[in-house]
Amino acid sequence: MKICPLSDANLKGPNGPVISSPDNEAPPPTAFALDVDTLARTIYGEARGELVAGKQAVACVILNRVRRARARGGRYWWGGTVRDVCRKAWQFSCWNAHDPNREKIETVGLENENFQSCIRVARRAIAGTLRDTTFGATHYHNKTVNPPWARGRVSSVEIGAHVFYNNIE
Repeated sequence: MKICPLSDANLKGPNGPVISSPDNEAPPPTAFALDVDTLARTIYGEARGELVAGKQAVACVILNRVRRARARGGRYWWGGTVRDVCRKAWQFSCWNAHDPNREKIETVGLENENFQSCIRVARRAIAGTLRDTTFGATHYHNKTVNPPWARGRVSSVEIGAHVFYNNIE
């Protein structure tokens, strides 16, 4: 069974609404469900090749950004909610329009065991039961690249194939 991504901008599928109407008895998704879906798809796009620890670390970065925004009155340049942070242009490449991962994250469904793992991590993260193993990191990159924003910075931790930073504004 494939599921369509639940986002504010995509509530209709090719055969009509993805979200059922009251006649169909299914309630619209809650903010929690929309956040879990967006976070799980971001984890899948950014860390599907990682062990659970790597997936959790990516989730922590997103939640650390949300926390930092809330500490500054609810907004920050990358957004103030899970959905805003995940979908902010040029922040998580899997959401970029022409990134090859974009189609993968939009079409992956519950039949995919790896995506199921991402959903479990996202639920725990948003419920607040995920321990932050990144030491407050708000940024990361794959070990195979050296982006300009990371040059000269000391990382907080390396988990799986990613290097994490907690000292980037």
